[in-house]
Amino acid sequence: MAIGKRRLPGSLHFSAPIITRRLALVGFDGLLILAAFYGAFALRLPEKQSMVLAMAPLQHLPALAVFSGLAVLLLSGWYRGLTRYAGSHSLYGLLPRSIAMALMLLLISTMIGGPQPPRSFWILYWLLFSGAAITSRIMLRDVLVSYLDRRHLPTIEPQDRNCTLIYGAGDAGMSLFQALRNDQRFRILGFLDDDTILHGRTLQNLRINSPVQLPRLISHHGVRKVLLALPSLPRQRKRLLVDQLTRLGLEVLSIPSLTELADGRKIVTDLQPVAIEDLLGREPSRPDPALLDISVRGKIVLVTGAGGSIGSEICRQVIKLGARKLLLMDRNEYGLYSIDKELRSIGGDVQLTAILGDAGDRQRMVHLFRCHGVHTVFHAAAYKHVPLVEANLCAGVSNNLRSTQAVIQAALETPVERLTLISTDKAVRPTNAMGASKRVCELLVQAAADQIARSGGKGPILSMVRFGNVLGSSGSVIPLFHQQIAKGGPITVTHPSITRYFMTIPEAVQLVLQATGMAKGGELFLLDMGEPVRIADLARQMIELSGLRVRDSANPHGDIAISFTGLRPGEKLYEELLISAQDQATDHPLIRRAREPSRSLEELAPLVANLESALQSWDEGATMEALQVLVPEFQRESVPNP
Repeated sequence: MAIGKRRLPGSLHFSAPIITRRLALVGFDGLLILAAFYGAFALRLPEKQSMVLAMAPLQHLPALAVFSGLAVLLLSGWYRGLTRYAGSHSLYGLLPRSIAMALMLLLISTMIGGPQPPRSFWILYWLLFSGAAITSRIMLRDVLVSYLDRRHLPTIEPQDRNCTLIYGAGDAGMSLFQALRNDQRFRILGFLDDDTILHGRTLQNLRINSPVQLPRLISHHGVRKVLLALPSLPRQRKRLLVDQLTRLGLEVLSIPSLTELADGRKIVTDLQPVAIEDLLGREPSRPDPALLDISVRGKIVLVTGAGGSIGSEICRQVIKLGARKLLLMDRNEYGLYSIDKELRSIGGDVQLTAILGDAGDRQRMVHLFRCHGVHTVFHAAAYKHVPLVEANLCAGVSNNLRSTQAVIQAALETPVERLTLISTDKAVRPTNAMGASKRVCELLVQAAADQIARSGGKGPILSMVRFGNVLGSSGSVIPLFHQQIAKGGPITVTHPSITRYFMTIPEAVQLVLQATGMAKGGELFLLDMGEPVRIADLARQMIELSGLRVRDSANPHGDIAISFTGLRPGEKLYEELLISAQDQATDHPLIRRAREPSRSLEELAPLVANLESALQSWDEGATMEALQVLVPEFQRESVPNP
């Protein structure tokens, strides 16, 4: 290998252009020193006195000023910085160096002896050199940056996909521009901002435009991308803004959230496409630490269905809240393995035990509760996919019923302190067997809690938490839409009018933990899910967020079509959270307490026995009849399909 072709790590490396540029800067600073020296003398001379006569006794000082001054600058590392990145901190570093230069020259002049410059000369010399050096560096920096911008960025063409605007002319927008000014992926043309006071003004010599002008900027300048530099933008406002931008055919990228920037997990240039999960639901709520701690901190916690979407997130948050021991239970081997591996990689003082088993095995549950001294149980194990349960009626209903019965009975026979059932909005006026089975589970918990209350309150605190769809759960619509978009479509939606509630999994679980903490026994808690979302609108927005266009009658040349396939068996158009409108507020603004009809254990027992008998004989007709007796509001919804 030829010498000089490879730079060794840690070795000094000087190329001829770098040496030339540094020598030029050294020479330039030498001229500035001379100019400052003679300028300081000129300011101190009487008007009629000649510079030549005044400088005659001090002819040796200019050369000494240059050599001593440059020596100070070189030895102090002044020339190590890159001029094009010179900022205020590096320029402020010149001031102590120029003071050292003046003091060095004063020391040398005193040691040589002879006539000395007037005392005010030294202050003037320091001020003139500092001002000239700082001003020249700023000018050189701007010239270099302008040159590099013209050199590295492509010429704007009508079809240039890099033409970009930054939305947000604040600190985040300024930081983003500084970081991307030499990035060839983006040709920054200007800024957008909602503040009318800023419209028409400039930032870094780029115009700040009103969003109203965006269509004109797209047609005249070929804008293709918009970078959102609004880290604290509310979710609802962000959703509307992204919708407006994507409908104009723009690619929208966003900087990380304010929390991620503040935590140092990400930096402002970590641009990423806006995820639909960031636009749905409400603003995340602020948790109450006291409610979170009651049922978890220092406790032994068991989670059934630990490998599922909700169960696994409960496990993550329980670990963070400082449980003494966490039991993970699931009969899905891979799901249990995955969450156990993830939690062990986190580390910490929480003792983890993975239990492969069926929550419907009552004797096993009693043994686990007693053996491990369980304090808190979160029962998240259930079959939840509506079409699958409809197609496998007895299997789905049996699983949900048996597991809830077993967990309740085990809690009654052991010193368990709290048991929370994870329910669903599909239990409200159910139109499918899955929802009806979850309503039966709610009735079982209510009956058991009533029995405990009538026996003097000796027993666990039983409660239920009901909520709607969570973003990113297994089998949910959003992962399905992502897959369909990746395959080129079409996106399949069951009905144009179908709506669903959405909440992020971490927030839903956070509210579940707080509801468990405030439970006194027998409560059915409802989570505020925000406003329902029309699934057809969700599909359209996901297509546009992918940089594609919807293909329909108004745009036959679009990229991906939306196909309406008709409601599936048991599927309802609108999900509900309440059976009765007489719900009550709690101490948490996003958690409400439902007041709904319940049945005593004596009344419920023969009806449940009838359902169990139908399930044992695997009689789907009898199972449906038994469900309808147990849940009178259960009926199939008849909706005309498109």
